[in-house]
Amino acid sequence: MAIMAASRPLSRFWEWGKNIVCVGRNYADHVREMRSAVLSEPVLFLKPSTAYAPEGSPILMPAYTRNLHHELELGVVMGKRCPAVPEAAAMDYVGGYALCLDMTARDVQDECKKKGLPWTLAKSFTASCPVSAFVPKEKIPDPHKLKLWLKVNGELRQEGETSSMIFSIPYIISYVSKIITLEEGDIVLTGTPKGVGPVKENDEIEAGIHGLPKVSSATLPVRLQE
Repeated sequence: MAIMAASRPLSRFWEWGKNIVCVGRNYADHVREMRSAVLSEPVLFLKPSTAYAPEGSPILMPAYTRNLHHELELGVVMGKRCPAVPEAAAMDYVGGYALCLDMTARDVQDECKKKGLPWTLAKSFTASCPVSAFVPKEKIPDPHKLKLWLKVNGELRQEGETSSMIFSIPYIISYVSKIITLEEGDIVLTGTPKGVGPVKENDEIEAGIHGLPKVSSATLPVRLQE
């Protein structure tokens, strides 16, 4: 078992983690900008593990979208198996964090919403989940006291505080774990603040967490998927 553990370091979760669970509508200001309603329970959707785009990898724009949006999110990396845990114990299962982008084909999502269809085509394509380097849990004493930022071509587009989440991280972990057993190396994306917007081919995206300079992701180029 020691050999297996050594070959799967949590710091490289994107290489072996199975599940990417995403929460929608978790910042009131983003809910308002999308003209959506605040709900009493989290909105969940999934991305496949092939959605990961680690630092330095390009973001791939699907050929079927003309309106690709960035959505900046704090990702929570699970440090151990997490089946149906109570909210009070949820943080014991966290191994660390990563800054993530939930790249979204907004025009496709709008059509899915109109037709009452799932968001898979809009949210789950290859390289739709760029991730920063792993941040150990000890480096972030309180994940609800962070300020996230994102720039496109050097221009600030998104800035938001995790204290503004509608559903807290322990609540989200507990809620998700009662539906989907979370495994070590899985990541939970906790929603995006306001300021989402379009990117085009050859744009460069940079994001970070104020006060944690090493979490600032490498500049990510946007490329058309062939």
